[in-house]
Amino acid sequence: MATTLTPILTEFWDDERSWSMETYERYDGYQALRTALGMSQGDLIQTVKDSGLRGRGGAGFPTGMKWGFLPPPDGGPRYLVVNADESEPGTCKDIPLMMAAPHFLIEGVVITSFAIGCNHAFIYLRGEVVHVYRRLMRAVEEAYAKGFLGKNILGSGFDLDVTVHAGAGAYICGEETALLDSLEGRRGQPRLKPPFPAVAGLYARPTVVNNVESIASVPAIIRHGADWFTGMGTEKSTGFGLFSLSGHVKRPGQYEAPLGITLRELLDMAGGMRSEQHGLKFWTPGGSSTPIFTAEHLDVPLDFESVAAAGSMLGTRALQIFDETTCVVRAVDRWIDFYAHESCGKCTPCREGNYWMKQVLHRLEHGQGIEADLDKLLDICDNILGRSFCALGDGATSPVTSSIQYFRDEYLRHLPSAENPEGGCPFDPAASALFAPEVIAAP
Repeated sequence: MATTLTPILTEFWDDERSWSMETYERYDGYQALRTALGMSQGDLIQTVKDSGLRGRGGAGFPTGMKWGFLPPPDGGPRYLVVNADESEPGTCKDIPLMMAAPHFLIEGVVITSFAIGCNHAFIYLRGEVVHVYRRLMRAVEEAYAKGFLGKNILGSGFDLDVTVHAGAGAYICGEETALLDSLEGRRGQPRLKPPFPAVAGLYARPTVVNNVESIASVPAIIRHGADWFTGMGTEKSTGFGLFSLSGHVKRPGQYEAPLGITLRELLDMAGGMRSEQHGLKFWTPGGSSTPIFTAEHLDVPLDFESVAAAGSMLGTRALQIFDETTCVVRAVDRWIDFYAHESCGKCTPCREGNYWMKQVLHRLEHGQGIEADLDKLLDICDNILGRSFCALGDGATSPVTSSIQYFRDEYLRHLPSAENPEGGCPFDPAASALFAPEVIAAP
């Protein structure tokens, strides 16, 4: 497997006007759409299936298979909804992609809509990123002006309208059914499944919900073929992806590479840790809702299967890097603050569990806890995991259980002792610079 970068979605991000239609067409933009319109819907779906493209939003579900779940046409509408509500701490790949090269997404939306028989697609964007909203709206206007959207696209007889919708800023709306409720004007809360969106989604019609990067990867697959895509990555985790390095590295940013690359290789490309005096302490392979890893996991291949076998999840490939100056208890405490705040409150395990974890972690961080609090945290996690209405609750337990697994002694060092009579965090906050915005803040 190649371990070098594979600039595909990021190929021309450094061009002066990378976001413009002119730049995108100069790099063969919308050629894949012309190819797709000459193919049958079945062949398009099969090509994406053959490529092995898996959802880039976190779950890793095969994209082509999801498209194939739609029931046969019944004469009514069906919809494509792009989940652009990126808001997990550490996850920051979709927003720069839409900002730097939005036409990858627009072209992918048209191809996907044609494949599934959709005539009205929606892009649900997080409302706080007004600059990205404006950029997307401009890209949609350019696509309409060039005939890539609207009536009779490129003379094919296929019609498609695209609506860019700005959400009100709720993490829960990243869950696909909560997103659909929000898009319909309701309060963003998860729906009971089944029925799944493929059967009864937006406006109770068959709906495909995909992540931004998933849809943006489709044009390259159609242009170059499924075999080209499977030539990158691993056998079961094919292709390329954006790896978002943030935190205590010299050159944080987006690194587009084949799945299966390791953090050690990515760190080399990023110039290593920010300081030679402090080594890697812990990191997240897929954002704050995935179990943390330590330095012993530097060589774990970053693909869905290998990361799962090592005890975590690849998720959104949000690699948050923390060095030895970081207090793991403080980091987990801040993450749970986020999840307690963002819980929609629909189900008791998540609503109550995150609230109580927040209280216990706060006590521990400030030296007011006892050793039994660690078992209390694990007990709360057991009552959240697998019992929540959606994955928000499950994800919130990940940093807690994994941090206790790897850093139990550090939790105990926060308790009052002979060495630390008053208890509390033994780390110097000024030395850690832990919570600079690029470290764990939501984008």
